Amino acid sequence: MESWLKVLVLVATLTLASGNEEASPAKLLVSKQILNKYLVEGMDIVIKYSFYNVGGTAALDVQLNDNTFGPQDFEVVGGQLKVSIDRIPPGANATHVAVIRPTRYGYFNFTSAEISYLSSEDAAEVQYALTSEPGQGAIVPFREFDRKFSPHMLDWVSFAVMSLPSLVLPFALWFSSKSKYEAIVGQKKEGKSS
Repeated sequence: MESWLKVLVLVATLTLASGNEEASPAKLLVSKQILNKYLVEGMDIVIKYSFYNVGGTAALDVQLNDNTFGPQDFEVVGGQLKVSIDRIPPGANATHVAVIRPTRYGYFNFTSAEISYLSSEDAAEVQYALTSEPGQGAIVPFREFDRKFSPHMLDWVSFAVMSLPSLVLPFALWFSSKSKYEAIVGQKKEGKSS
């Protein structure tokens, strides 16, 4: 009797644990970040796309398409702006990095990228989403950036050359006077000792 009771409790536990619960469909949270502190004409800008699956099933055939960076304003240096990821498991994340280089300066609106994916293996309808939007950013001219942040070696060398006469001339006069004074003092000491 007691063994039947144990078997009955075990069967009831397994039945409840394996109930008719369906896993929630995949839901992607996607962020788009610009990792550079300064956006400069002709210098690389790093764009990071982060995918997070908060659903209960894997996201399949994930497509990223970022049309923000047109060829007239930017050139792609590394990575791709159209990416395909086969699957992102539930509770997992994936990242993609693209490197672009602006060809012009000015204000630029960094808009969101488009995402499409299947929310489960038997899903017939494609889900669409947008990434976060970094917003507007100012791309500064390279000359202005270089003027503010370069080491200015030519400026320091010219400063040293211009400062040199004001330091060397007084030193030369002092050294000449000191040498003459020491010579006079040396002659007086020789005259007293002889």
